[in-house]
Amino acid sequence: MHEERSGAVKEHAVVIAGGGPTGLMLAAELSLARIDVAIVERRVTQDVAGSRAGGLHSRTIEVLDQRGIADRFLSQGKVMQVAGFAMVPLDISDFPTRHNYGLALWQEGIERGLASWAAELSVPVYRGLEVTGFAQDEAGVDVELSDGRRLRAKYLVGCDGGRSLIRKKAGIDFPGWEPSLTYLIAEVEMTGAPVGGIRRDARGINGLGKMEDGKRVRVVLNEPEIRQGNEPTLDDLREALIAVYGDDFGVHSVTWLSRFSDAARQAASYRERRVLLAGDAAHVHSPAGGQGLNIGVQDAVNLGWKLGQVVKGTSPESLLDTYHAERHPIGARVLESTLAQTALNRGDERTRAARETMAELLKMDEPRKRYAGRMSGLDVHYDLGAGHPLLGRRMPDLDLDTDSGPRRVFTLLHEGRPVLLNLGEPGALVIAPWADRVKHIDARYAGAWELPVLGAVTAPAAVVIRPDGHVAWVGDGTDEGLREALTTWFGPPM
Repeated sequence: MHEERSGAVKEHAVVIAGGGPTGLMLAAELSLARIDVAIVERRVTQDVAGSRAGGLHSRTIEVLDQRGIADRFLSQGKVMQVAGFAMVPLDISDFPTRHNYGLALWQEGIERGLASWAAELSVPVYRGLEVTGFAQDEAGVDVELSDGRRLRAKYLVGCDGGRSLIRKKAGIDFPGWEPSLTYLIAEVEMTGAPVGGIRRDARGINGLGKMEDGKRVRVVLNEPEIRQGNEPTLDDLREALIAVYGDDFGVHSVTWLSRFSDAARQAASYRERRVLLAGDAAHVHSPAGGQGLNIGVQDAVNLGWKLGQVVKGTSPESLLDTYHAERHPIGARVLESTLAQTALNRGDERTRAARETMAELLKMDEPRKRYAGRMSGLDVHYDLGAGHPLLGRRMPDLDLDTDSGPRRVFTLLHEGRPVLLNLGEPGALVIAPWADRVKHIDARYAGAWELPVLGAVTAPAAVVIRPDGHVAWVGDGTDEGLREALTTWFGPPM
């Protein structure tokens, strides 16, 4: 990826602090919108320390498919059922989606795939640097870098993790729950031969398992008492192993050792004037359910096209308020889910009884679908008002018949532009004032319309699909409400 390291003050429309999955996805989305965007990333390379996040849920695979890059990730990872609640597996193989599965793929592979895409889109990266401060004014943001240079941007987005400097310096509150336990996660070698697998104790889950190289062991342990700081020692690891297993198994040659907790916090606002937050900078929680990376990427897909339109001047700045309005409830729901899973994963007898009761419920079809929709991200619904069940929900990836041949809905979104999909009389809907912003496709589809969790819905005559794949307007054979929807989401007519 190109690195911009000139000594002069540089201007960009948008500067993103943090080049992890969320920052990379947002940068690519903005680049698709022809926005001058740059990333500031403290790592010199895209290398990731340790395994970290372990996969992609169905909805995240869908949004990558909407940009035409899903195969890059599917070719690297292992397709499997990954959705679960408190370690109770939730099968989504009967869900009406082309990607009715998850993908086991470590974070380094995910980041490299996104970084490669961003590089193809010519996104510059200031590597080996951090944002150390910034100052907002009515026209933009002055951004200070760790080497003394300054950048000037219209907007600054903090994708810089749970300890986000951007969030702190913007004065955005981060309320939530303090940790009830801390965990160590490590990749090590051992002279002993521990029995692998999951073990529960009164505090929570512990696990040991051989890594792919056959030599190292991946370790996840809850600690005997809550510890602070993200730099644990080998002695801390030995102490935790002995507390859980009665033996440290001759642990040595640590290649990665980190600490995390079940603390759950969410930014009170995802925006402070010209500063926005996404990913872990906006919400932190236990990794239970594997949702963190996924909702960060989905934050970026919700924000990218909106910020692009505001930067271009085609939409008013108030469009950015919908980012918080839509994504904050999703983050709050994930926090609630991880708190519940952490509680259910404790190993005492009372909790075991509650967990087994929950497992029995999740074997029933309706509860399974409801929780699987939540954990996979396939049930996300933005409140866009009353109307057809499609309104505010993800658009199904239908196989369409168009004048130019068969097309999948998701292929219409590869450019990151909104689409008016007319399934009724060709040419019946006129959107000339938005023709340069909204792609107009006449098509035919005779199959059933099904949504995850909800099931079958009435076939619409037309839909407006936002660049993030969510439906912004549903037509019933007339153009009632169409102009208002186009104005709301894609700016006034020109």
